[in-house]
Amino acid sequence: MANPSKAKGTAWESLVVGYLRERHNPGAHRNVQMGVKDIGDIDGYYLHALEAKAEKSITLSDYIAQANREAVNAGKPFGCAVVKRRMKGVADGYVVRDVRTDVRLLNRLRDMEEALMDADFDRWFDIDEEHREAA
Repeated sequence: MANPSKAKGTAWESLVVGYLRERHNPGAHRNVQMGVKDIGDIDGYYLHALEAKAEKSITLSDYIAQANREAVNAGKPFGCAVVKRRMKGVADGYVVRDVRTDVRLLNRLRDMEEALMDADFDRWFDIDEEHREAA
């Protein structure tokens, strides 16, 4: 690849996809760029349009604005950026979203947990216990 910055970004996207496939969603994949109607760099991060960033100068406001636009284009309720941390691997990178998006996400999580608790408390308890053990 002639552009070293593009190669670095592509490598980061591929690492993020590999991490997601192993730990979150085996169907995660890099998206084809769509220009003005871009839908994010990676599909398969549940409910999110994901923008992967591996840049020397980090500009969170630009990343979040882009992720939020691309979430709309992708028909996803949430946008986020996965930002590479210098000299670290994927697990040590940062998932970034604005407070508005984070509150909407947590409200949805809260409401869904309450609904599951009402519908099937034993199932909710088992899932809760499983995730507490994984932390």
